[in-house]
Amino acid sequence: MATPQYVIGVDYGTDSVRSIIIDSGSGREISSAVHYYSRWKTGRFCDPGKNMFRQHPLDYIEGLEKTIKQALSDAPKGTALKVRAISIDTTGSTPVAVNKQGVPLAMTKEFSTNPNAMFVLWKDHTALQEAEEINFASKNWGGEDYTKFVGGIYSSEWFWAKILHVLRADPKVRAQAFSWVEHCDWVPAMLTGTTDPLLINRGRCSAGHKAMWHPLFNGLPSEKFLVTLDKRLAGLRGRLFEETFTSDKACGTLSETWAKTLGLSTSIVIGVGAFDAHMGAVGGEIGPYILSKVMGTSTCDMLVAPTKEIGDKLIKGICGQVDGSIIPGMLGMEAGQSAFGDVYAWFTKMLLTPAEKALDESGDISSVTKAKVMKALSSVMLPMLTKEAKLLSIGETGIIALDWLNGRRTPDANQALTGAIMGLTLGSGAAGIFRSLVEATAFGAKKIVDRFMAEGVPIKGVIALGGVAKKSPFVMQVVADVLNKNIKVAKSEQTCALGAAMFASVASGIHPTIKHAQKAMGQGFEKEYRPIAKNAIKYQELYEQYSRIAEFAEKSL
Repeated sequence: MATPQYVIGVDYGTDSVRSIIIDSGSGREISSAVHYYSRWKTGRFCDPGKNMFRQHPLDYIEGLEKTIKQALSDAPKGTALKVRAISIDTTGSTPVAVNKQGVPLAMTKEFSTNPNAMFVLWKDHTALQEAEEINFASKNWGGEDYTKFVGGIYSSEWFWAKILHVLRADPKVRAQAFSWVEHCDWVPAMLTGTTDPLLINRGRCSAGHKAMWHPLFNGLPSEKFLVTLDKRLAGLRGRLFEETFTSDKACGTLSETWAKTLGLSTSIVIGVGAFDAHMGAVGGEIGPYILSKVMGTSTCDMLVAPTKEIGDKLIKGICGQVDGSIIPGMLGMEAGQSAFGDVYAWFTKMLLTPAEKALDESGDISSVTKAKVMKALSSVMLPMLTKEAKLLSIGETGIIALDWLNGRRTPDANQALTGAIMGLTLGSGAAGIFRSLVEATAFGAKKIVDRFMAEGVPIKGVIALGGVAKKSPFVMQVVADVLNKNIKVAKSEQTCALGAAMFASVASGIHPTIKHAQKAMGQGFEKEYRPIAKNAIKYQELYEQYSRIAEFAEKSL
């Protein structure tokens, strides 16, 4: 009987990092562990009022070490000897300023508490002005429109906008920042010990979708364009990268330092990193023209197609079309919503906050009792809203919401947009508002599907993965009804980490291609939501109202 060959998938999310050990022959999970970022949990280095969200590299390093060591500890004895490879996925675009040695500036004494020296999280929207300038310059500078392969609109959530914003906002960081590295590129570089910014293997996924890298441009946007945009960018292109790599490739092996720290071998292969949704789509067994929706705090919608079939077609308003960004050899297309589960979390928190303050101001209730009451309220609020919202018929309340509470990612990125709730009366209740928010996120999802189809890209099926897909049948049924399409929910609890493990298996040569890895390691689907015909008809009417309100709101800003 052949000795099992294990791989480790590491999935960096917004709030936590998870590592899983997978049997590459069957996809069976051997063990897993999760770590919640301690600094992020307390809200350090963030200012939600300014849409500023930064994460300290120590949160990432501590999480990596703790989860891999815990997963190995929880696995059967001898597991470490069977591990062949590790691959990483992260949120993105989440870049950081580094010095000449590739050390994030926040890891140095001078910048240890400076948010501008930390990773600029995907949902940081402080670079609205910079994104607007990039869009204007791309179309008016007299040369190549560098936004044409990213849907024609550059977003404040992406690489260049964030870099430019920090360079303008912080002269000290600007003076010390030799280069910039995406989170998904930095962790593999750290594990291999090759952190020199000029030698790091940069992933095709992050470079193509967020940094406007493309072979037709000979890599990144030209120096002439960047200097036209802002002189502060002078020389930076030469300190970044030209070549990119798909995530089925190895970027090295585990360094002696990390091998000793984790209790693993230096022969372990480290794969090229990518974004969570892209690897998650692979873990969810994406195929040609099957829309993969990672449904969590936000959504990331992935689509792949044979490159020859798309040809020279430019898909307007999406987050990029990049050869090999999801499955090597196929065109990867990305879309998504800036807020999905975050919308429900916002509403729940809004209801809970006054109650918490009222308890704090009461002099008759002990701190212990207050804590118990808030814990109880927090645990029942969302299930209660869901239960009551389900009892309302479609259109009963007359309330229609816009889901742009964190701006709009696609179609047609505009992070300056804000949410809205229309149709409120003195008879409106929390359940009705909550239902309208759920419907709004579903309508936002339909806008994406409609855009792909209008651009001539068919949607032949829908796969859902992530926390919302797993935990909320109500939301999933509404989305199925609104899209009027069947939605299959991936069985794996950790689809992004599983996708990373699949890439690790190919990078190390266990499986020859991602298709082979998916066949061997895929977990299939646990449930399928089917649209209810009468609901689909009613929702089409509401969707048309939503579209009119959205058009009015956007023109009014």
